[in-house]
Amino acid sequence: MTLAPATRAAPAPAPPPPKARRAAHLRRRLAPYVFVAPFIALFAAFSIYPMLFTLRLSFTDWRGSGTAQWVGWGNYTYLLGSEAFWSSLGNSAMLWLLVVPVQMVLALLIAVCLNNAKLRLRGVYRVSYLVPFVTPLVAVAQIWVVLFDQDYGAVNQILSVVGLPDVGWLTTTTWAKPTLALLFIWKTTGFIVVILLSGLQSLDETLYEAAEIDGAGTLRKLWSLTVPLIRRTLAFAGVMQTLAVFQMFAEPFVVTQGGPYNSTTTAGFLLYKHINQADLGTGAANSFLLVVVVMLLSLLFVRLLRSED
Repeated sequence: MTLAPATRAAPAPAPPPPKARRAAHLRRRLAPYVFVAPFIALFAAFSIYPMLFTLRLSFTDWRGSGTAQWVGWGNYTYLLGSEAFWSSLGNSAMLWLLVVPVQMVLALLIAVCLNNAKLRLRGVYRVSYLVPFVTPLVAVAQIWVVLFDQDYGAVNQILSVVGLPDVGWLTTTTWAKPTLALLFIWKTTGFIVVILLSGLQSLDETLYEAAEIDGAGTLRKLWSLTVPLIRRTLAFAGVMQTLAVFQMFAEPFVVTQGGPYNSTTTAGFLLYKHINQADLGTGAANSFLLVVVVMLLSLLFVRLLRSED
């Protein structure tokens, strides 16, 4: 009887040399950075470098040509002692008071209604609220000029029909800011509604069912459940609108040209004036002071609406 020859096990593959292992490990470590490198390069070229250049420019006197003259803190001290600068901040603060609180309440009520599953044609309503936001701002501002013109505007024509006197919506210091605030509210409320809708749709419906069992009404659920649960969404929307109000430029530029008597010269519009006069150093300092103001206001807003964990 002959025995079959024993089969030999295949030899184990030799491990890669240490140099190859180190190269493979290095490739795995560097792969994420290679993928994000294009974004970092673009961000550095179009965000970081311009910001650093503007910061350096804020310490100089430069008119767009020639050599920049180093003036140190001169631009900042000039602005902090300038009545026009503080007036522009006051105008922006007043517009913030007229816009943000009203808009947050209005957008929340609209978002709650649109989030109702029983509401018919919800998609149509959502699109209709978003249309003003996607409409070009200059076109909307021109429509506002036509509507609120003191002599030929449709609003004053309606007032005359019901026996009320004409109002200088865009030519008096009393009504110019509210008219701009109304424009801003009508233009951007749809954007805030979309943000709040995203927060509402992430809430657990069982919480509302439990509240109904306990006898909570609609207003009680809104105040005690909805507002606390979407505080972070509200804070985000508030910060976004704070930035938008203090950077407001196109609205006063097209509608009022900063008047009457500089009553609608916002912080963003004053920055444009410095740049338009080729006073680039002062304009750069103005922009950084505006950044500080907006940052402090945003931190305050987040602090007030911060949710408790």
